[in-house]
Amino acid sequence: MFGHVDAGVLHVRPALDMCDPQQEVLMKQISDEVVALTAKYGGLLWGEHGKGFRAEYSPAFFGETLYAELRKIKAVFDPDNRLNPGKICPPEGIDAPMMKVDAAKRGTWDRQIPIAVRSSWRGAMECNGNGLCFNFDVKSPMCPSMKVSNQRIHSPKGRATLVREWLRLLADRGVDPNQLEKALPEQGVSLRSLVARTRNSWHARKGEYDFSHEVKEAMSGCLACKACSTQCPIKIDVPEFRSRFLQLYHSRYLRPVRDHLVASVESYAPLMAQAPKTFNFFINQPWLKKLSEKHIGMVDLPLLSAPSLKQQMAGHRSANMTLEQLEALSAEQKAKMVLVVQDPFTSYYDAQVVADFIRLVEALGYQPVLLPFSPNGKAQHIKGFLTRFARTAQKTADFLNRVAQLGMPLVGVDPALVLCYRDEYKQTLGDKRGDFQVLLVHEWLPKALTSDARPDLGGEPWYLFGHCTEVTALPAATKQWADIFAHFGAKLENVSVGCCGMAGTYGHEVKNHANSLAIYALSWQQAMQRLPRNRCLVTGYSCRSQVKRIEGSGVRHPLQALLEIIG
Repeated sequence: MFGHVDAGVLHVRPALDMCDPQQEVLMKQISDEVVALTAKYGGLLWGEHGKGFRAEYSPAFFGETLYAELRKIKAVFDPDNRLNPGKICPPEGIDAPMMKVDAAKRGTWDRQIPIAVRSSWRGAMECNGNGLCFNFDVKSPMCPSMKVSNQRIHSPKGRATLVREWLRLLADRGVDPNQLEKALPEQGVSLRSLVARTRNSWHARKGEYDFSHEVKEAMSGCLACKACSTQCPIKIDVPEFRSRFLQLYHSRYLRPVRDHLVASVESYAPLMAQAPKTFNFFINQPWLKKLSEKHIGMVDLPLLSAPSLKQQMAGHRSANMTLEQLEALSAEQKAKMVLVVQDPFTSYYDAQVVADFIRLVEALGYQPVLLPFSPNGKAQHIKGFLTRFARTAQKTADFLNRVAQLGMPLVGVDPALVLCYRDEYKQTLGDKRGDFQVLLVHEWLPKALTSDARPDLGGEPWYLFGHCTEVTALPAATKQWADIFAHFGAKLENVSVGCCGMAGTYGHEVKNHANSLAIYALSWQQAMQRLPRNRCLVTGYSCRSQVKRIEGSGVRHPLQALLEIIG
């Protein structure tokens, strides 16, 4: 029970399992008794929600005279009974059936899914249909694909509904998705499976129907921003069950080449960064851009940082310490060390940010150490390469756990990649993840600021654009950044925006290109054009990449502004 006591409103949600037929019948009994109870004390069954689905009680509450007037009003504005038919009352002159409390519910269909499957796919099963994800506020992070498409299948509720129906259809055919998932690592890649997937894909292109294609279409529109996992009242995590669906879908159908390229970015980016100017030269060639767009489905490919991070850090002590050397340090020396955890996008495509963080750490009196690059696996998870992701995550978790035993803070720069260690790693590895902790810059800085705060410097404020995954998962982040800037005498104002529309590689895919630009135009474009660009600060690599692509000039990370203020 919960509600607005001051207004005399009490929300009651009986703990009924609507998948259980015996509990389902209790709903009508409980509703009838609550109706009688509220009528006894001169109250109403509804205060805010649900009156339409309880239309059978309308005549009793309104009385015959008033109910007849309601039907006349309905007839004036909705003579054909097209607006919410079956709710409140029918138009005068139309004898239409009304909603019944004991009518078939969603549980009638959900109970066809085995309990073990319902439990495993709780993210989709527990959606209660509240519809908060239908929010059209462009400054709200949930849900960008719904806002730009105006289609409910591209909302968390829509995607959860499609997955439930997909699970029901699988159950109807005697297929257990949990067993399929368990078998995938054992099957591996075989010529037989390749032939089967090729055949199925050929039939799909010829128009052979499979409900999975409808689910795939809805999942492909998801930006995997994870706003739903924190902003939804039920915490529906679409990216989690989306990746599971994609893994199973592509065990039956071929993957596009771009999926393999995206999932392998952490393998080839370090190699390309050995000669960034050479690779950038080829990436900029018109013929290669056309080839990428037409045959791979990727546009506006980002350029590698030149000079690379390795070139910028050549000879710097931060890049020349081994784990053995770190282990040999005294406790006093370890207290001044900061271990920088690399991510593939910032280190190889925006290396100046990492280099500036190392300089910032030094300016604050600490000694930074750039840890060897270890793949994060985020891109693999997003594209549904979950078997590969599990291997990547375990290898990196083992490495970071070993490093964490040194007792020195581990700090990463990009919010989406750092939060992957806390979320996807935990979901996939469970206890095998270990207890290592990687901090974001704004989480480490308050612990590192030992000097007294500076007086207010005055001047124009700075403007913070947070990464949508960061501001939803860590709502205190914007205030923490503001407090850090205030410590150095500077003012930082938070800019309320929704998603930027890039979301990793989403905005680089041809099929998403138009939506990516449209999402950016919803809130980011106006803010960027209204504020001085040189004072705009953006925490996420994807967001900075999107701004540079659309506006033609880049923006900085907040840590780079701090380095300027201190310097």
